Amino acid sequence: MADVANPLSIVSDLLAPVFADIAGRPDADPVVRPSDRADAQVNGALPLAKQMGTNPREVAQRVVDSGVLADVCSEVEIAGPGFINLTFTDTFLAAQLQSVALDDRLGCPPASTPRTVVVDYSAPNVAKEMHVGHLRSTVIGDALVRLHEFAGHRVIRENHIGDWGRPFGMLIEHLLDLGEDVAAEGLGQGDLDGFYKAANAKFNESTEFQERARDRVVLLQARDPETIEIWQRLVDMSNTYFQGVYSRLGVLLTDDDLAGESGYQPLMEGAYERLGKAGLLEENDGAQVVFAPGFTNRDNEPLPLIVRSSAGAFMYATSDLACVLDRIERLHADLLLYVIGAPQAQHLQMVFTVAEMAGWLRPPAEAVHIAFGSVLGDDRKMLRSRSGDSVKLSDLLDEAVERAAAAVAEKNPELDADTRAEVARTIGIGAVKYADLSNDRIKDYVFDWDRMLAFEGNTAPYLQYAHARICSIFRRAGADRIDLHGLAIVLGQPQERELAKRLLAYPTVVAETLAAYAPHKLCTYLFELAQDFSTFYEHCQVMQADEPVRSSRLALCDVTARTLEQGLGLLGIDAPEAM
Repeated sequence: MADVANPLSIVSDLLAPVFADIAGRPDADPVVRPSDRADAQVNGALPLAKQMGTNPREVAQRVVDSGVLADVCSEVEIAGPGFINLTFTDTFLAAQLQSVALDDRLGCPPASTPRTVVVDYSAPNVAKEMHVGHLRSTVIGDALVRLHEFAGHRVIRENHIGDWGRPFGMLIEHLLDLGEDVAAEGLGQGDLDGFYKAANAKFNESTEFQERARDRVVLLQARDPETIEIWQRLVDMSNTYFQGVYSRLGVLLTDDDLAGESGYQPLMEGAYERLGKAGLLEENDGAQVVFAPGFTNRDNEPLPLIVRSSAGAFMYATSDLACVLDRIERLHADLLLYVIGAPQAQHLQMVFTVAEMAGWLRPPAEAVHIAFGSVLGDDRKMLRSRSGDSVKLSDLLDEAVERAAAAVAEKNPELDADTRAEVARTIGIGAVKYADLSNDRIKDYVFDWDRMLAFEGNTAPYLQYAHARICSIFRRAGADRIDLHGLAIVLGQPQERELAKRLLAYPTVVAETLAAYAPHKLCTYLFELAQDFSTFYEHCQVMQADEPVRSSRLALCDVTARTLEQGLGLLGIDAPEAM
């Protein structure tokens, strides 16, 4: 791997001694940032001047007069109250891009301080089918896993499935009523919702069944061997179904990543006792609670986090606190990411605050709620099927591939059946995932088949097609892409220069995406990169250009294709070489 530094960091390193000399201390930050008005902007003169009690334009002038940027900038201009606008030389940009071309990471440095990151995501319920509501948690969580692994962190995937609680009394009894063979065959076919609804209907209609279900819950909680064996069968059947969905969706979750609620049941007593020893428990209406500062109800009264009910039962909060403890003390995590819907914000924040009060969650360890909005239908209400039920995720993926197959058949009827099927799968699944990830995760978004499957605009098919289009250039040119790495690059046209600048911005965007836990930032960048490439290809001959320009432009094409492929890969989306 080549030793690569992006232009902004190079400028920052060049200016650091200048700012240190002006400030009289070594930690003065030049504050080098991207700019809409130039190639980069130096903003550090303003805060430094304020600290020194002098005019920021005078500080900026001293920076410019130092001359340290002469070899990298063709123009250095002081603007406004003391900003310094920089225009890089074409030679400097080309040299940096050549370094990037030799780097498998395309200029992205690994984390200087690797962390142990636990990502809690997906979290379906046993004996229930996954629906569109699980889409966001699953694909956002998977993208964050990939991004953190790419950055060099130790990442632990935890699929916190719902596999414990009162409903399992009725589910186990219903399973026994059906007969194990019948139930196994039915659940194996994926009819989990039908099984759950039938059990629930029986519970509502039969007093005798209700009694049996309640008795079974007691046996489950006591870990009666026969009951646990039947419960485990339910869990295994559901997990087989979950893995089928994950495989189709192309996410990294496996059986090894399961971390069901059941696993935290034995830990809750210990967590409860530790809260008591820390002096945090108070009695409130017969329940044992913790009052976390800053949380109030609608009447502006202190809001309790209930950890043990008046009946003596542990609560969801107790399980979640035990979970925090386990992840910090057993897994030694120092970053806990919870990819959970926005409505759970207050509950999670109270759990995190109580964990901090107890001394469990303390720096450098931190917990972050990766909140997300809802998937809406055309009516801007929660997306539903025609029958009014939640849309099953498997049905949604089926339709995505079917629609993509129709589009592929229309665009490229010459493809053989097997290739068409694979391209349709790649496009359909990629379209669904990208439509979700390209939206700011905290906001709701409207699910629109036509828009997400379009080959124009900020969509996966557009980016996938852009990548395939570039790959076709190499095939027509008869070029071995490895030979293009590190070739001399010449930026003779404005469109080449703009493409080079966009490519060099990739490491900064990846870092910003990670820092904000915001995959949409990377999506926006990839879309802008594809647009810049389209403009470049429209105005700059590649195949017909004379040497050395032809080789230079092929090298530009190669870095672009690799960036698109790597960026889409970090989002969990395939980049086919032909479409």
